[in-house]
Amino acid sequence: MRAGPRSSVGKMAALMAPLYAFLWRLLHLLLHVHTALLSWFRPRFPSTKSRLWERAAAALAVPGAPAGSRQMSRQLGGGGGGAEARRSRWLADGQSLEKLPVHIGLLVAEEEPSYADLASLVVWCMAVGISYVSVYDNHGFFRKNNCRLLEEIVRQQQELLGLDASGSGVDFLDGGVNSYRNNVVSCRPTLKVLCPADGKQSIVQAARQLCRSVETKQSSSRDISVSSLDVLLRESKNVPDPELVVTFGPVNSTLGFLPWHIRLSEFISLPSHRNLAYEDLLAALRRYGACQQRLGQ
Repeated sequence: MRAGPRSSVGKMAALMAPLYAFLWRLLHLLLHVHTALLSWFRPRFPSTKSRLWERAAAALAVPGAPAGSRQMSRQLGGGGGGAEARRSRWLADGQSLEKLPVHIGLLVAEEEPSYADLASLVVWCMAVGISYVSVYDNHGFFRKNNCRLLEEIVRQQQELLGLDASGSGVDFLDGGVNSYRNNVVSCRPTLKVLCPADGKQSIVQAARQLCRSVETKQSSSRDISVSSLDVLLRESKNVPDPELVVTFGPVNSTLGFLPWHIRLSEFISLPSHRNLAYEDLLAALRRYGACQQRLGQ
């Protein structure tokens, strides 16, 4: 009797089963090799060219991964492990840079803000060793909802770094130049949330102080100059100027971000702050570390 179609299919499946099992084991072996190579090569390529390697590594990720897994991988900076391992890795990344900004500005020029993505950026900046982070958008979204942003930052600090809210968070400075006082020395990172009014406000307050000194006969109108205004502006804030400003969005403009304090700042543009990976921020920091600032020489 001739075998029916179903029995033929069954025999074919039985013959192919060992092959499928072998291919599956081979795939797992290749993934393990891929992970081992990434772990070995990553710390050995600290230059800006390593971004090509990181992009290629991201392209080799397992297809069909759930969206939630991709989001978590992006937040973890492309690596797993516990909170202590992540803290050690990010701190080592910061120490490997040729220079690290003490104060970084994050300028968002996009219509739709993402509090989770911006919070990730702030946490990453602080994790690599940056002491001051200023967040700015020309619509004032983050300033109006700074409590929401702070809650997201604390949540991500707890999840990603294993830091509790009582022992580690951030020193938050509200708007206005006077809020910088008594915050000059801080053992914790300092966050400043800004809007367009803040850059103008510092200049207005300094100008009022100059006029008041003339009115009270403490100085003469001939003493008012750009240099005297500059001295007042620097005395009023007691926070270093941002050495690096990372802009997000299609607008090629500072949009009023601290106009008096960015004369020597390095500007680096990224397409968007949404869905940004840790490697993108690290690449921007490496670009800043490699640039030469001649300061007018």
